[in-house]
Amino acid sequence: MIPPRCATVFAMIITDNLPSDASPTLCHMAEAAHLAGQVLMEASRRRHSLKTTEKTTGDFVSEADMAAEKVISDHLTARYPAHGWLGEESGAAITGSSGLRWIVDPLDGTTNFLKGLPHWAVSIALCDGETPLNAIVYDPAKDELFTAEQGHGAFLNGQPINVSDEDRLQSALLATGLPAGGRITYLPHSLQDIATTMPLTAGLRRWGAAALDLAYVAAGRLDCYWERNLGAWDIAAGILLVQEAGGTVTTLWSANSMVSSGSFLASNGILHDAVASQLNTDQDLN
Repeated sequence: MIPPRCATVFAMIITDNLPSDASPTLCHMAEAAHLAGQVLMEASRRRHSLKTTEKTTGDFVSEADMAAEKVISDHLTARYPAHGWLGEESGAAITGSSGLRWIVDPLDGTTNFLKGLPHWAVSIALCDGETPLNAIVYDPAKDELFTAEQGHGAFLNGQPINVSDEDRLQSALLATGLPAGGRITYLPHSLQDIATTMPLTAGLRRWGAAALDLAYVAAGRLDCYWERNLGAWDIAAGILLVQEAGGTVTTLWSANSMVSSGSFLASNGILHDAVASQLNTDQDLN
């Protein structure tokens, strides 16, 4: 059934992918994500011929990233011209007058995408300052659409999701990121985290797509996930997913917000303090 508030804007989207009370804003976001997903799926079939450049060592951007961001920007800014914009590839191109802004990663997990690993996503958040109000994380390869709106819960393909109820650290599955290439500022901190957490848990994953790691915490597939120094576009949507699924997200650095610092711990809430106590929360590099 087409969500009644989406009936006029949702004709091109699989109707079961959104909750029944989805707002028009969320519907437009889902449209944009699906349009970008179509661009990316087509590009993935010719990934060996895509034009690709390195922003820094090991940090790639392809013509597919750029094309997907343009599709999202065109779709959303045409409908919400007063909103600001922060995209991974275009930067803060639009200030906006509404006080709200889109924070977008058109292709989270570019390296996975370019290597043919089907683990990457489109991430779109509408934020008031650094507070996410609406969120979409769309995985076209698996056709999984994670959505959330502030105060309305989190959903996967229109069905409610919740964080896990795991309460034993030794049974918990954790995820993190490991900096590589030209982005190894906090590599010693990350290696210390791994050394302290691995003996205490059921395992640790490093999948290379922060938006999906956060979505997986929201869906109860992972029990905790932390990382440092990411971009706002990597995490804005995922933060709201975890919060609306009943989880907890806190900054790793007490003097900095999660979105601006990109450094955070997300969990099912039950295990939050136990994991936090094992992590290096020192922002100092010395």
